[in-house]
Amino acid sequence: MTLAAATPAHSPLRGILFALGGALILSVNDVSIKSLSGKYALHQVILTRAFISIALVLLVIAWSGSGFRQLVTRRPKDHLIRVSIVMVSNVTYFLGLAAMPLADAVATAFIAPIFVTLLSSVLLHEPVGPRRWAAVGVGMLGVLVMLRPGAGVIHPAAILVLISAFCYASSHMMTRRMRDTESAMTLNFFVQIGFILVSASMGLWVGDGHLSGSSDPSLAFLFRQWVVPPPADWPAFLATGMAVGIGGMMMSQAYRTTQAALVAPFEYAGMPMAIFWGAVIFSTWPDAVGWLGIALIVGAGLYTLWRETVRKKVDDVAAPSGDL
Repeated sequence: MTLAAATPAHSPLRGILFALGGALILSVNDVSIKSLSGKYALHQVILTRAFISIALVLLVIAWSGSGFRQLVTRRPKDHLIRVSIVMVSNVTYFLGLAAMPLADAVATAFIAPIFVTLLSSVLLHEPVGPRRWAAVGVGMLGVLVMLRPGAGVIHPAAILVLISAFCYASSHMMTRRMRDTESAMTLNFFVQIGFILVSASMGLWVGDGHLSGSSDPSLAFLFRQWVVPPPADWPAFLATGMAVGIGGMMMSQAYRTTQAALVAPFEYAGMPMAIFWGAVIFSTWPDAVGWLGIALIVGAGLYTLWRETVRKKVDDVAAPSGDL
């Protein structure tokens, strides 16, 4: 049985680790895009990133047991819907990221696990108990502490990030629905193909810069003229491509194999990483209130991990001896 055709077994701990690792790796994508947003067009960055990512995905597929035959799909319409949702999520997030401080944008984006939990309950009919709701709620409280909306921190571009968060959650609902026939590599392959087609089309349309000149950071990022990157910027392009290739596969695998409401809180690991990158790259450091937010976010994820581990042990003990 091939990986693409196999129904993934329920493995909560493995799914959690994939989500946690994916969130940490994808944080590299955020800081890379942020660093490039002041000099390059969004579609140039995404096209370059997509070529790097798809090369990595193809290498993984070549080394996998299923090989390239797993790219043959009977669900082209589902892939088109999912790719479109992911496209909107990425574009709106990066446009918001260009106009907002890194930590503020990431904090706003972390409304997504709330959307994931809600949509998984309504659309997928997955059970969401009070403890999981509480874990997501505590994590979201930590994000609000970080964001401090009452202090006038919220930027108008946050609306773009909120749209991105909803689309991001919706894309994971599609991942769950397609998990029985599509592997994580297949899902990411078609996403990168979509990025290449749309970004190349945008480049042909506005890559000459005839619509550039806006003073708004988001619009400037969208319509800036394409330029040849100097060698000093190549590591940032490589970092974003590698992060999306590896982190995207890990996150897809997490949502394929594990209930969405369970893995969603572990995406909050990206918030502390945003603080870390902000300190290292942009010389910003959280104050006492910021550290409180980090504690709430990390605590929510660790509690969910502990709770699931305990429950799995209880289920294993209660299971009949003949069960596997």
